[in-house]
Amino acid sequence: MKLFLIGLFSGIIGGMGIGGGTILIPALTIIMGVEQHTAQSVNLLSFIPTAVIALIYHLKKRNIKYSILPLIITGGIIGSLVGANIAIVTKAILLKKIFAILLFSIGIYEILSKPRK
Repeated sequence: MKLFLIGLFSGIIGGMGIGGGTILIPALTIIMGVEQHTAQSVNLLSFIPTAVIALIYHLKKRNIKYSILPLIITGGIIGSLVGANIAIVTKAILLKKIFAILLFSIGIYEILSKPRK
């Protein structure tokens, strides 16, 4: 039941475009005791079907700006190759700390940033 609820909440957040990994990875490591590398791998695999479903809805609502896709996709592919190689050679405890710092920094930024018009 815990895994289902973790998946449900991460799917909701992912479908909103926020990124289900912000819920999934901490929940798997803290609640379920899964090792950081494994949690990140599970996140990547679970992202595929949830992203497809969310994409279908966003396509129907015409929420996609196609002109920016080529550069974002190219950068994402290169970044994922680099990031995966870095993650493989990084110890789990350091990887967990880096992820925590990233989430904390994003949270602080969101709290302090002014709304856009």
